[in-house]
Amino acid sequence: QVQLVESGGGLVQAGGSLRLSCAASGRTFSTFSNYAMGWFRQAPGKEREFVAAIPSSSGVTWYADSAKGRFTISRDNAKNTLLLQMNSLKPEDTAVYYCAADQLFQRVRRQVADYWGQGTQVTVSS
Repeated sequence: QVQLVESGGGLVQAGGSLRLSCAASGRTFSTFSNYAMGWFRQAPGKEREFVAAIPSSSGVTWYADSAKGRFTISRDNAKNTLLLQMNSLKPEDTAVYYCAADQLFQRVRRQVADYWGQGTQVTVSS
């Protein structure tokens, strides 16, 4: 089993910033650096959507258009942690944010990753 635990969500005013973390662990979890990781979000009444993804190796990161220029995804392989720095937050960024992991990057991009966290709530007030 692999456990992913998100943290860092909260209530912030529009224009503010938050940094989300996703800690990975598990008895059967192989090397964290072998996994592609991603962030997704789901707002009330809406489908879950892709936010950002990062491959297992240092390489090109991917962002949804809504996240480009405001969000930065990164990973600390030494700490088995995925990060999402969110700046210039908008009320429409309000959602539950999930991290996901898979050994195949395309499975993360297609939202069919093997492992998912429970989510952390981000609320942006206007």
